[in-house]
Amino acid sequence: MIIVTKSLKDLARPLILVSALLLLGGCADTSNEQNQRATSPKIALIMKSMANEFFVNMQRSAEAHQAAQPELYTLVANGIKNESDLAQQVALVDQMIALGVDAIVIAPADSRALVPALVRALQAGIQVVNIDNRLATEVLAEYDVQIPYIGPSNREGARLVAEYVLAKHEPASEVFILEGIPTAANAKQRKAGFEEAIATAGMTLVDSQSAAWDQTQAAQVTAAVLNRYPNLRIILAANDNMALGAASAVNLADRTDLSIAGFDNISAVHPLMREGRIDATVEQYGSQFAIFGIEFALEMIAGNVQMTDRTTAVKLVTPADLDQ
Repeated sequence: MIIVTKSLKDLARPLILVSALLLLGGCADTSNEQNQRATSPKIALIMKSMANEFFVNMQRSAEAHQAAQPELYTLVANGIKNESDLAQQVALVDQMIALGVDAIVIAPADSRALVPALVRALQAGIQVVNIDNRLATEVLAEYDVQIPYIGPSNREGARLVAEYVLAKHEPASEVFILEGIPTAANAKQRKAGFEEAIATAGMTLVDSQSAAWDQTQAAQVTAAVLNRYPNLRIILAANDNMALGAASAVNLADRTDLSIAGFDNISAVHPLMREGRIDATVEQYGSQFAIFGIEFALEMIAGNVQMTDRTTAVKLVTPADLDQ
């Protein structure tokens, strides 16, 4: 019996052909992905302090949004170390201009100081969307530019939480306000909302000081205020980080007769709310700001949107709301 065999060379030919086809297919797929990434819009998200849970959640939401539709756009997410580092945030804007992004979605650390940098971005043909903290309209007017804003009514949110906390106390009770950075529009609006509620309730505003959105500064400022005003009954903090700092100082002073309000509804305040150490906060759906801004930026890039502001919702959050 004769057995016919093929040489190893003959056997290898089809294997080489299949491997080549697979390789070509793989290269085509990789090339398509690279082309897609090259042609899809590049959007930069520039936030404030990444030490603040509020902005950490914002970044996570933006990254999840992009990961769910990677073919739609690419994302470059950045933030600054603390909310008062204006120079670093300006530097981030300039870096994104140099990178050649198609759009910048920014939560400005300062309502005025960031405008010149963002004007440079506009001049470079980059779309800009303002989220969270509104840029100063008078400064935008000086440069004759329009930048749309997406965010809540900070004044309304502050008024809601203040009214809830103030209602627990007798008229003429002493109130102290912990402000954010004084040049930030959202800080000004929250202070205005607090003051409006204080006046309506007939309370006594003994003092108002900035702790620059910072927990440690808020603890230090509150400790001094508690010594100065032994009859103080209410502390209205313009964000939850400062509410946490105030609660720490109040606890050290063993003052169980004080009410504290916050703003942002970060998870770190929830245990203190359950313990009765922080009375209420405000949900402004900050984790969605970046998504709203990115979607708006994509519409602007496509030329399918008018340059109009968009107001987002606010909601009072009390201990009773935490377990719902």
